Amino acid sequence: MQFRRWRLTFLALPLAACSGDIYVRDGVTDGDTFYLAQRALADDDPALQSWVSYSLTRSTCQLQIGGDNPARASSLECELTARRLMLLTWVEKKSLDQENTDQYLDELVRIRDAGYLDEYVARHFRKRHWQLPENININDYRRWQRTNIPSHKPETQIIGSWNYSGNVSSF
Repeated sequence: MQFRRWRLTFLALPLAACSGDIYVRDGVTDGDTFYLAQRALADDDPALQSWVSYSLTRSTCQLQIGGDNPARASSLECELTARRLMLLTWVEKKSLDQENTDQYLDELVRIRDAGYLDEYVARHFRKRHWQLPENININDYRRWQRTNIPSHKPETQIIGSWNYSGNVSSF
């Protein structure tokens, strides 16, 4: 019992020491400014750089949508644009070295090439407030997915974080 109490105290210490200036709610770090992770500048891994492209595009779009907390802004067009640019980055990097592989990105290229990227984003990443165009056919995409990539797992990797600009000091 004493070990358990010590373990709980040990686990609670980092939480007590955390500042309330940066926090996560519903899996999203809140803020009005996006900060790119340091590793994005130092690591040339093609998959990582593809996700950097996604992260920067998505955060720029979120800032354009605006509001008090751009970190929570989203739209179908924003998500589609970010994933399209991520795929352009991936295909470009892969053309330089065909040995580059990433299961998720390679499958997403197949989805795009089959003409289902819009349906994919709507199916896996849709928010309640998104207005979907009438030409999106999620049922066709699902039939294609079951046949072509039945074990596909959707992913989102944000290479950076949001914070409030007033909380961050320059170096």
